Amino acid sequence: MVKKPNQKYSKELKTKTVLITGGAGSVGSALVKEILQYPIKSIRILDCDEYGLFKLKREIKDNRIRLLLGNILDKDRIEIAIENVDIVIHAAAIKNIEIAEYNPIETVDVNINGTINLVKMAMKKKPQKFLNISTDKAADSTTLYGATKGLGEKITTWAGKVDKIKFASVRFGNVIETRGNVFEVWENEVKNKKPISVTNPSMRRYFFHISEAVEFVLECLLKTDKGEILVPKMKTYKIKEMADKISKKQKIIGLRPGEKMDEVLITETEKKNAVELKNMWIIKPV
Repeated sequence: MVKKPNQKYSKELKTKTVLITGGAGSVGSALVKEILQYPIKSIRILDCDEYGLFKLKREIKDNRIRLLLGNILDKDRIEIAIENVDIVIHAAAIKNIEIAEYNPIETVDVNINGTINLVKMAMKKKPQKFLNISTDKAADSTTLYGATKGLGEKITTWAGKVDKIKFASVRFGNVIETRGNVFEVWENEVKNKKPISVTNPSMRRYFFHISEAVEFVLECLLKTDKGEILVPKMKTYKIKEMADKISKKQKIIGLRPGEKMDEVLITETEKKNAVELKNMWIIKPV
């Protein structure tokens, strides 16, 4: 059964030009496909992954898409990409925890300086809205990746307080269908008849499906205003609970550097400054 487009999102997106950074990635490309269900004018997909853009072009036959090969560290490229855009969704990032730890300069450059570049260009070019995609690892961060995403949230919140453009960040946990996650690792291990790698059986993580992530991003577009951080109420699962569904043959490999046993979506301090709705918390700027 084909899902009917949500009228609230139709009104929000009608005749708009949308820019998605990291649009060839897992969440980014799912967002592209979903947004194309609505009466937008065009959607610009900015990514440094040429093959990812090629694949997206082959998958989507729609003359409203614009494939922009470029890096968010290139200010001139960003300026061209954001010209006459109405909505910016910033999903580009270095997100693998281990790669981030071993490449700190590159991670800081992309996740912090790239976000600064986009925020400053948005303040210059004046789209209507700017939505930054963050992660639960930004809450009480213990990894470099989490720390950089936390700073990205703070930069976005600051912009929302000082500029007339509407800014916000979306912070959610793990998306099951994204590339490079634990499910992909497990799938390859099962395929090669190896025991699947489990960091710690008692570790807990937040998971939801990519369709839920996309739906939440669109819902948050409606609430984007003055630098809020929008956090969905997600279910938490033990890693062993998820692993048992894949294979009973497992090996314990231990935590990676900086990993926590239990992630949090929102800290107790943040809750004190948050509005609680049925399906989310809205952390207000301080």
